[in-house]
Amino acid sequence: MKDLKLVLSTLFIFIITIFNAQIKNPVKFKFDVVSVGNDQYEAVLTGTIEDKWHIYSKDLPPDSGIPTEFKVTSKEGIQLIGKVTEVGKKHDEFSEAFGAQIVYYSDKVVFKQKFKPKDASKPATITAEIMYQTCNDRVCLAPNTLEFEKQITGTATAVATEENVEKTKDTVYEVAPAGQVGTILKPTNIEQTPVAKQDGLRVNSLDFKNPLTDCGTVAQKPNDDNWLVLGLGFLGGLIALLTPCVFPMIPLTVSFFTKGNKDKAKGKRDAFIYGFFILLIFVLLSIPFHIIDGISGNIFNQISTNIWLNLFFFAIFLFFALSFFGYYEITLPSWIANKSSKAEEAGGIIGIFFMALTLVIVSFSCTGPILGSLLGGVVAGATNVPTLLTFALGGFGLAWALVFGLLALFPQALQSLPKSGGWMNTVKVVLGFIELALALKFLSKADLVSKTFLLKRELFIVLWILIAIGLVVYLFGKIRFPHDDKKPNISLGRRILGVFGIVFVAYLIQGLIPSEKPKLQMLSGILPPLNVSYFHDEKDGILGLKPYHNYFEAIEVAKRENKPVLIDFTGYGCENCRKMEEFVWSQDDILPILQNDLIIASVYVDDKEELPENEQLKIDMGEGQMKKIKTIGDKWSLFQQVNFNNNSQPHYVLVTPDQKVINIPVSGYMPKEDFKKFLKCGIDFYKNNN
Repeated sequence: MKDLKLVLSTLFIFIITIFNAQIKNPVKFKFDVVSVGNDQYEAVLTGTIEDKWHIYSKDLPPDSGIPTEFKVTSKEGIQLIGKVTEVGKKHDEFSEAFGAQIVYYSDKVVFKQKFKPKDASKPATITAEIMYQTCNDRVCLAPNTLEFEKQITGTATAVATEENVEKTKDTVYEVAPAGQVGTILKPTNIEQTPVAKQDGLRVNSLDFKNPLTDCGTVAQKPNDDNWLVLGLGFLGGLIALLTPCVFPMIPLTVSFFTKGNKDKAKGKRDAFIYGFFILLIFVLLSIPFHIIDGISGNIFNQISTNIWLNLFFFAIFLFFALSFFGYYEITLPSWIANKSSKAEEAGGIIGIFFMALTLVIVSFSCTGPILGSLLGGVVAGATNVPTLLTFALGGFGLAWALVFGLLALFPQALQSLPKSGGWMNTVKVVLGFIELALALKFLSKADLVSKTFLLKRELFIVLWILIAIGLVVYLFGKIRFPHDDKKPNISLGRRILGVFGIVFVAYLIQGLIPSEKPKLQMLSGILPPLNVSYFHDEKDGILGLKPYHNYFEAIEVAKRENKPVLIDFTGYGCENCRKMEEFVWSQDDILPILQNDLIIASVYVDDKEELPENEQLKIDMGEGQMKKIKTIGDKWSLFQQVNFNNNSQPHYVLVTPDQKVINIPVSGYMPKEDFKKFLKCGIDFYKNNN
């Protein structure tokens, strides 16, 4: 979705926030072992995933999400046959935050591994272990490791009963009753719980439900993507009305209804019906996309991330641009318009419908590229593509329906419309330059997906600068295209647009200057990621910041410097965390706060470095599920759950040096102003009370 909003408008920041989130477990697993004959078995782990959540595939590129790992072992010994297979509702798409192609599953996923016992005549305990991460569009949960056990009896039948599960000899925890703060994990033997005791992992003062102040809370805002797309479609429809294919038809069509009928009331009613049919026709154009989505639910993800299709879209947008420049016209076959026009003779409502259809067909040479840009933007970045396409096309048709309907109601307004002329071709050429710029977005995505990384961020900016300069030169009459007047009139409107073009060039140039923080925030969804740059160095850290990666170490520094601590529960594979860092942390009024007023503890819940063996443990999750705590990431995930009853990332908590929660923690990707409100509240409270 982000691509569409930034490409078509650059007028907004996607706004969603969550606060006071609770422990989430959106995936339920069921483990079975089944016989497949010839003394062979198959370990089958089925995950049922809640709506709007997903689990990553086992096959992900490095430095992206956390790939799922599924292992099958047995202390009696088994021989694995082939590799782990996975099936389910698959999504394959390009991630802007990771700069890589990622695969994940929603709704349901099944992992399978075939094996053969070394001694098929004897019973054996089969152990399956899965390490996975779940995410939605707002947050990612900490990586989770679960273990399952089933016994096979040595016959051709798999046994899957709780009674046959051999209990582990390791330290075991039981899940405490839901809703108990700070007691999510209840040890059965407190003398053998090294992680629970280490450094006071459960800090009693970290009571997130009773913070020192309640300021800085942010309200969750609704997801209004559909209405935004409707508005963008409406704007596109208004622009299309100004093109030479459509604008001259407005007075002719309205006059037909208001003057060509002796019954003025009937004429106006027919005009409104005409407008309704225009809206209906555009909405009907979206129906095939719903059918396609019903056949293959991930087809639009495949389209948006396919290298060759992105190159195809790049070529199509170039084709659109040259059409707008006037080198040729894009038209539908003439027989389509002829048949539709002939059907108008039927009269009545049917005749009006075909009049509307004829208008849509004959204006295609101007509306086609605009609709193509709109629809291409939707497919490139959205998840619920068919619905968004309906809203986009509906908004486009609504603009036309309202214009024709209102002018039929107030025909005297026709006198106020500007006369047709060369200015309409100027509109087309300006749209051509915009199409040319947007074409580069598809070329960039193909470059990123293929990992060629030839179109660096700075090169992309240079190309946009050249396109903007070309537009400015055209607006001031220094170059002209086939349908321009030989001596074009440089109107006030063209001059104003030219000045805006110069300002935009100046804005783009700053993106070529190396800086410790990202620039060109308005274009962050269009430009290649920050790490695809001639100046990027992985050693620079996050925006030049040097966070501590151990909470207790950060607390000691905070005591010395008398500053509050921002606990940043994050992950290397957390896409929403990267979005917060690039789009929010980097802002001019946020970054200084992070640099000067806080000690940052960025603890990674997916750090795979193992803990010392005596600090590793298992947690009994019930229903045969055993969760392992064996890595540093597991430890910080446990720390987050025990102290804050939360397992989502990003998750932000402000605490004092004596480890008291200052204000209500916040989670997920959020607008800059909400994050700033959260930070300022905690910092100001701390300064005023210390």
